[in-house]
Amino acid sequence: MSSDGTRKQFWKRNAAKVPGSIQHVYGAQHPPFDPLLHANLIKAANKHPPATPGKPKKATTFQEFESITSDAWDVGDDDDELLAMAAQNLNIEVVMETANKVIENHSKQQERQRLDDSTDLEQRNEDTQDETAEDEEEDEENEEEEEVEERVEEGDVTSPEVSFASQSSPYTDGRLVKSHSEAPIGSPKDAAGESAGLHRQRSLPHRPPLIPLVARMADQNTSGTPVMTEREASRLDKFKQLLAGPNTDLEELRKLSWSGIPRQVRPITWKLLSGYLPANAERRESVLQRKRQEYFGFIQQYYDSRNDEHHQDTYRQIHIDIPRMSPESLVLQPKVTEIFERILFIWAIRHPASGYVQGINDLVTPFFVVYVFEYIEEEVENFDVSSLQEEALRNIEADSFWCMSKLLDGIQDNYTFAQPGIQRKVKALEELVSRIDESVHIHMQQYEVEYLQFAFRWMNNLLMRELPLRCTIRLWDTYQAEPEGFSHFHLYVCAAFLVRWRKEILEERDFQGLMILLQNLPTMHWGNEEVSVLLAEAYRLKFAFADAPNHYKR
Repeated sequence: MSSDGTRKQFWKRNAAKVPGSIQHVYGAQHPPFDPLLHANLIKAANKHPPATPGKPKKATTFQEFESITSDAWDVGDDDDELLAMAAQNLNIEVVMETANKVIENHSKQQERQRLDDSTDLEQRNEDTQDETAEDEEEDEENEEEEEVEERVEEGDVTSPEVSFASQSSPYTDGRLVKSHSEAPIGSPKDAAGESAGLHRQRSLPHRPPLIPLVARMADQNTSGTPVMTEREASRLDKFKQLLAGPNTDLEELRKLSWSGIPRQVRPITWKLLSGYLPANAERRESVLQRKRQEYFGFIQQYYDSRNDEHHQDTYRQIHIDIPRMSPESLVLQPKVTEIFERILFIWAIRHPASGYVQGINDLVTPFFVVYVFEYIEEEVENFDVSSLQEEALRNIEADSFWCMSKLLDGIQDNYTFAQPGIQRKVKALEELVSRIDESVHIHMQQYEVEYLQFAFRWMNNLLMRELPLRCTIRLWDTYQAEPEGFSHFHLYVCAAFLVRWRKEILEERDFQGLMILLQNLPTMHWGNEEVSVLLAEAYRLKFAFADAPNHYKR
């Protein structure tokens, strides 16, 4: 600051907005501004205060404050909006309206309390009358009561408490309510205040707080590892019989795998379906040894070049992206981080047409987790990977690299320059949704939501950021079994996934609300049941549209 005069005037020099100006921000924690509820506030904001030649009412206060803290301010960071906001007085109409609402609500609560008290008093009077009548008839019913008590002790008669609990509640519509969130909203008066809080929970079934990242073939909607059912044991036997033969029938294996693969045989099944292992059982061991040696030959040949001028940017980006992956309990282990860095760097060096692109890093995780289960029994989120033997870690790393490479060979145009594969898939998704659910399509057009704004990530990461890892692995069981599952069938899964949330989408009435929903879909409770329904719907869409491309268009 050059002088006191300059310090007193710099607040008023520039009326233009500058970066960093205070503005209203609405998001998940701050709902959008509702014009109906804030009509008076809008009117007050539209009324410009009369221009006066003098200084603003509180300008002197700011000037004094500035002179005291002159070393904390820089010239040029001023903003007239700060003064204007400080000078505005609270609108008296808004104050009076709020006060009237508070008084009205308080009066309603008092009236409701008086009604409840009077109801309780009437109930107590009725109870007193009933007790008097029972005393008059006690002598006549002594023998009957003794017989009833004996029968209750023997379990022949249901106690009053049990019979009351078994009756249908007036709020259950004659059905059993599995959770508090299923009770209808607005039936009891005292539940009206809770309706808004339960709005988001009504559509979500009850789930336990802890769900394993990767569970058994059975529905992962329950935590822990329950005993295998008869159906699961039968399916596991079918897999074992098919895999035990000298030459595995891959077509039959695909049919069996479409509905999910048991955890015990998932590693070898994925290797067979991805083309990493041959169908002939005698050749598998030699192929594994050769491929694993080849991978570590690439490590010796290329990995030391990661700090070279031509490759250091690629390695640096990989090093930055890995800690952002999930599950954090797994990828943040130093040993796992090293393995992922090597896999991704070697793949990028060997595929210069695309190189490393953000999103490829996520595709390593399912393979790595599945192949870890060849060596452990417990859940992966609680397991220290470094406790495995060095040979096991080398095998897991090499197998993950080759299977990820096989996957990316089919979708590499998703990651080449300008990512044309993703552009085509997003456009096809838009056309498909416009045919299968026109109301959702028009709703998003109405609020100017572009499919590329949310579906790009769905295609780039194969829905891994939208689903829990356990669901991704179950989804990939079907992708491995489906011809062109990752490149073609995934489109129909995305369409079914979008339409699955049509109710929530149609409830959102602005661009920001729609984007927040589509980027944070509530799938953390999902398990095998939800994924199976999603896949069935996707298969129905594929059956209707895949062989009839003109059906995309009107």
